[in-house]
Amino acid sequence: MSATEDLATKRNQLRNLRKAIPDTFAGFVAMEQAASADGALSKKQKEFIALGIAVAMRCEACIVSHAKALVSVGATREEVVEVLGTSIQMSGGPGLMYAGKALEIFDEFTA
Repeated sequence: MSATEDLATKRNQLRNLRKAIPDTFAGFVAMEQAASADGALSKKQKEFIALGIAVAMRCEACIVSHAKALVSVGATREEVVEVLGTSIQMSGGPGLMYAGKALEIFDEFTA
């Protein structure tokens, strides 16, 4: 499955979850919006952090989401690669494997 197809699948899953638990879902969305808004750090910087955490936590769906967001905020491949290097440093071998996947996904979204 391509990253684009995976993202569409996850969005459908989340729509279903939002319908099942609307209050909880709304609370999470509000927290996400507040946490990712420009402040002392830019939204782009915060997305770099989120991608690094997604790699370290081995959350493929999170990697897809944050890679897409980074494309939207104008991140370059060079910036993403540096983030992935730090992710590998912090998460070792498993992070290396997920970092490779993250770069593949970012490249797909920027192709």
